[in-house]
Amino acid sequence: MNLERYWAKPDKTIQQHINDLLTHLETLKTMGYIDSDDLYELVKQACYYHDIGKVTERFQQRVLAKEKQYFDPDREIPHNVLSVYFVNEDQVQKIKGHDKRDYARVCFAVMYHHDYCDPIKTILEREDTIKENLAEVKNEIFKLSQKFYTQLAMVKDIEDIRAVKIKGYLHKCDYSASGNYEIEYPNDFLEAGLAQMMNEWQKKKKDSCWNELQEFCIENREENIIALAPTGMGKTEAGLLWIGNHKGFFILPIRTAINAIYDRIKNQILKDEKLEERLGLLHSESLSYYGSHVGQEMDILDYRNRGQALSLPLNISTLDQLFDFVFKYKGYEMKLATLAYSKIVIDEIQMYDAEMLAYLIYGLRRIHELGGEIAIITATLPPFIKKLLRDKNIGNIEFKECDFTNDLKRHSVKVIDESICEDDIIQCYNQNIKEGKGNKILVVCNTIKKAQKMYDQIKEKNETLNSHVLHSRFDREDRKNLENEIKEFGKTYNEQNEIDIQNGIWIATSIVEVSLDIDFDYLFTELTDLNGLFQRMGRCNRKGVKQLDGYNCFVYCDGSDIKQGQKGFLDSVFYEQSKKALKTVDGILEESQKTKLINDYFTYDDIRSSDYMRQFKDTFDWISELDIGDFEKDEIKMRNIFTKSIVPKIVYDQNKDEIVLLEERQTLISKKLKDSNIEQKERENLFRERIEIQERLRDFIVQIPYYEYHKYYKKVYQTYGTVNISKYEHIDIMNCQYDIKGFYPLNYENIGEDAMMF
Repeated sequence: MNLERYWAKPDKTIQQHINDLLTHLETLKTMGYIDSDDLYELVKQACYYHDIGKVTERFQQRVLAKEKQYFDPDREIPHNVLSVYFVNEDQVQKIKGHDKRDYARVCFAVMYHHDYCDPIKTILEREDTIKENLAEVKNEIFKLSQKFYTQLAMVKDIEDIRAVKIKGYLHKCDYSASGNYEIEYPNDFLEAGLAQMMNEWQKKKKDSCWNELQEFCIENREENIIALAPTGMGKTEAGLLWIGNHKGFFILPIRTAINAIYDRIKNQILKDEKLEERLGLLHSESLSYYGSHVGQEMDILDYRNRGQALSLPLNISTLDQLFDFVFKYKGYEMKLATLAYSKIVIDEIQMYDAEMLAYLIYGLRRIHELGGEIAIITATLPPFIKKLLRDKNIGNIEFKECDFTNDLKRHSVKVIDESICEDDIIQCYNQNIKEGKGNKILVVCNTIKKAQKMYDQIKEKNETLNSHVLHSRFDREDRKNLENEIKEFGKTYNEQNEIDIQNGIWIATSIVEVSLDIDFDYLFTELTDLNGLFQRMGRCNRKGVKQLDGYNCFVYCDGSDIKQGQKGFLDSVFYEQSKKALKTVDGILEESQKTKLINDYFTYDDIRSSDYMRQFKDTFDWISELDIGDFEKDEIKMRNIFTKSIVPKIVYDQNKDEIVLLEERQTLISKKLKDSNIEQKERENLFRERIEIQERLRDFIVQIPYYEYHKYYKKVYQTYGTVNISKYEHIDIMNCQYDIKGFYPLNYENIGEDAMMF
């Protein structure tokens, strides 16, 4: 059949489209991302046949019509179903290295590369319509045998690795060809960039070299590894050295930590060169971050799209951006197949809650089964997580493991079996001023409410103290400014390269545990679980260069004001095990002792009865049993949604003129975009401006607990309208308290009866 005579799209023939797919497929093969010749040939067959069902007269009439014509479900069959009748089993069987199910695997990829219908149901129930559609085609049509149905049922099984790869590669080639973008950019820069960075370090300090952690990662690039190392040993560089000149993903739980690593690679290794072909940022606010952190000459929309298409060779990402494939939505194979030829670095694995850890370990198992390589490089890793990763019924991954430590003595710990107290903090602050000592004090509370209360208590005792509060319930603009302030305040050295000495108190929540590169002199903290506690300690005397005379970490662990249990902030078993461990601590706590405490008190047997483990097992079993298509991609939320977006009324009132102007401009842009005569360049510029407007409007949003939102609308009668981010996104303006402490609710008891709902 001469496929140059038939059209796949209004501007491209079927043969031209096939050729585009094959060009992208060849790129994957050349880069070494397809690991066998027979797999390459099978994907090639799928690429050739996937759109051949478009040769029917009815499709050709529609694709060439001057006015848009719609698919007729009564007279037409989707082309992905018709295409399977053209797949030549003999050609598949001639492929060297094939097995008996490969024909069904190719057919599976072809039939399911679109989600227009249930292909098997269509084949069984619409035989006459299929014959009518195919009757006009002058080409050999192949009958589907009973053996075909039997084998297809087998390869549809989620465990058929070869079928997943064929379909995943087909999707990737098809999306790249249809979207007219590069399927993969080469990683030919990372090792050279790291070497150049080391050369620059050696100019400043001649004996600079990669440390034992980093050498371990270089030497074991072909292995799955677990490397445990304390803060300050260069875990980011170690992960990058392990990736080397290969496609890689660096996954962390906190968005601000991801941004920080992106900036380090961008500035110190890549020197801002060819970012749009090398480094991607994958999280929900990446477009906004690009807008303020890359050059004006870059097309940030195109840059963002390359990252989302997983075309860039090096990517820094949150878990939810990549591991949603565990929900097995239709077409999930493209993402899994991409990760399966990549190197995955996981940092701070211990920070995930039970549900997210289940998604992560199940996803790592699937990636490992398909050939992907995994490195877990983290400061702490409880033994129970190691067991889950290696357990044959759960992670089923073998790792080469090595623990690294240093002899820095950074922390001297005082454990106090009481509630955290503002008097202790103020006394420490005043004493340091008298003695002229470093006086950067970090206070970490387990809840936002407690952090705000602590701020009030300190201000009531001495309102002149230089004190601040930081947590997640600020709007985006305020939070960004606060994060910049705390990073500047919390730097180790001043411009003269001397220890930076300042006076100030920052009260925060767990968001400071891994997300910010800060170095305080003293830490006052409520006890969380031991892993989180050691992360918090990493914000105090971070580099180990400050004088250690007396205690610098004070841990309050009565737990009387902390909810515990399945619906609380802390798992009661984890809390009690942490408390037991701390009873052995008083004074200097070396890095090796921290590891020993975690190993001694967080074994699988220690926590097997916890709510955390019950939730992990329930989630892992549930995700394992999902079938393809149980979830639509747009339905997937990897975190349960317990928050609500609002704009505080006081923020709206202060910025009303700007917000109204932005909304009006966006309405005008939307009207202009409906004009079919508008030039493409102007259309692109308007589209980008609309995105910039939407990102600016999102700066005023605060995420609050849903229960607070529900309570507000139960108690308060008045409404104040919405901020219209887009056609489909309207954010309620809410009357609440919002000031230097961020969001906190109204005192509903003082609201008059005329403002109550009845």
